[in-house]
Amino acid sequence: MSFKTKKSLGQHFLTDNNIIAKILKSVNAKDGDRVIEIGPGTGALTKWLVQQHKDVHAIEVDQRAVEVLVQTLEGLIIHQKDVLKVNWEELISDSGDTLIIGNLPYYITSPILFSLLESRQYFKEAILMMQREVAQRLVASPSTKDYGILSVQTQLMSTPELLFDVSPNSFSPPPKVMSSVIRLTFDKPDLPCTDQTLKSVVRTAFNQRRKKLSNSLKPVLSDFFPDGFNYDERAENWSPAIYADLAEQLEKSRSQE
Repeated sequence: MSFKTKKSLGQHFLTDNNIIAKILKSVNAKDGDRVIEIGPGTGALTKWLVQQHKDVHAIEVDQRAVEVLVQTLEGLIIHQKDVLKVNWEELISDSGDTLIIGNLPYYITSPILFSLLESRQYFKEAILMMQREVAQRLVASPSTKDYGILSVQTQLMSTPELLFDVSPNSFSPPPKVMSSVIRLTFDKPDLPCTDQTLKSVVRTAFNQRRKKLSNSLKPVLSDFFPDGFNYDERAENWSPAIYADLAEQLEKSRSQE
């Protein structure tokens, strides 16, 4: 069936069977686990997922793609909706773990990542394909140019692992950039603070990343600068753990007011 991809939906369908095989091999699903694919398109990867796993769901916003999936794949449960409006709690497995897999549209990669991180208690892992530049940010170390908001939040809320790169030639139509497949394993202990406070601290720090933290953190800390932190450094010099520690101290001070 001829299928014209929509630029407005950021559609670049995976066509490389070698890459599909590598992705399938990366999925650590057991019997009884649920696999949820984000943006299956016309099912190049999905058709193999339903052969390998008994409980496969797909989230697809494009009605045309949904029609193709309904016609060609039995046993697939399809949710026709915008992935950014999904209530993840409603989709998770009652009996086993839930795993996410997806070739993420470049233009909404960050919002999808933040949505998964915020709902991380529901998932075992996520195998995600994205622009290589974004994937490198997720695994970046402090004091490097790629290190930023995504790095801190991802590394505090999951264990990210860069699996392999994917050439533009593996897609139809080919994107203009390299892609990477990354695994997020949701195995981290609970944060010592709320997600909201952590996000507020991290985003405020990196909003003015060239300034010392003594200046950039003023909007969120006001006059409260707890001891034990080097505020002469810049945002990219602090490890994720330091941000979690500061957010914890900030919450404690607020609760005592």
